[in-house]
Amino acid sequence: MDILSNKENLKKALTQQQNEINDYTIYKALAKCQKDKENKEIFGKIANEEKGHYDFWYGITKQHLNAQKLLVWWYILLVRLFGTSFALKSLEKREAGAEEFYKELFVIYPESRKIYHQEVQHEFELIDMLNDKKLVYAGAIVLGMNDALVELTGTLSGIAFAFDKSLVVGLTGLIMGIAASLSMAGSAYLEAKENPSETIKPLTYSLYTGVSYIITTAILVAPFFIFETMAYSLIVMFICAFLAILSYTFYISVAKDLSFSKRVIQMSAITFGVAIISFLIGYLVKTYLGIEI
Repeated sequence: MDILSNKENLKKALTQQQNEINDYTIYKALAKCQKDKENKEIFGKIANEEKGHYDFWYGITKQHLNAQKLLVWWYILLVRLFGTSFALKSLEKREAGAEEFYKELFVIYPESRKIYHQEVQHEFELIDMLNDKKLVYAGAIVLGMNDALVELTGTLSGIAFAFDKSLVVGLTGLIMGIAASLSMAGSAYLEAKENPSETIKPLTYSLYTGVSYIITTAILVAPFFIFETMAYSLIVMFICAFLAILSYTFYISVAKDLSFSKRVIQMSAITFGVAIISFLIGYLVKTYLGIEI
């Protein structure tokens, strides 16, 4: 019996067909605006494969579908903001739900086996070959963000007991953060100069490091300018730190196919471990040395 003889399977087939025409349009648009020759060829190759997939489904459903323009522009925007690896791997992960349906088609439509193979393996391999500048500088972002999270949460937690006003803590943290971001940017520049790479420019690497540090600093000190109560400021700071960890870990886990939960646990353990130790040191200094400003 034809697998598309009932409405449920026809709906699944049309969903796959819609995905293919959307993906084809996205990759074709990206290929046109690429300056990198290799990237242009890879995008063009994937676009041709997606068009072949669409034609396969069209041969079964006999229904012509147009790309969903809003969705297409959304993924192109993601590429611009977060890089090709993150946007396109999140795009291809939509195909995971089609795995069982493709397997049902293997017997009736042998060609679907080739399409399934391309969807779950070949296209991921092609995406990994792309020259993604944002992903190339991910190490610089990690360097700046991790240092800011560990140093600032630790510092702010430690001096919270020494200072009486949250505004003073916020100003102190901001000054320290700005100074540290400049120091980190300088160190990152020297590191990139001493380890030359064709893909990494020292000045760009240092800018990514410094900017990620200062942005993280701004997020962490903001609560101390908003809340007068020290306890509220500290609680919100920790929440902001955890959200920053979640956000970046989600990005890097998708872009580099890494374990999300493992990296969240590692970064959280280091960040909050240092903060707790600093908090205890501040408490001991205030309690036993009587230092209070």
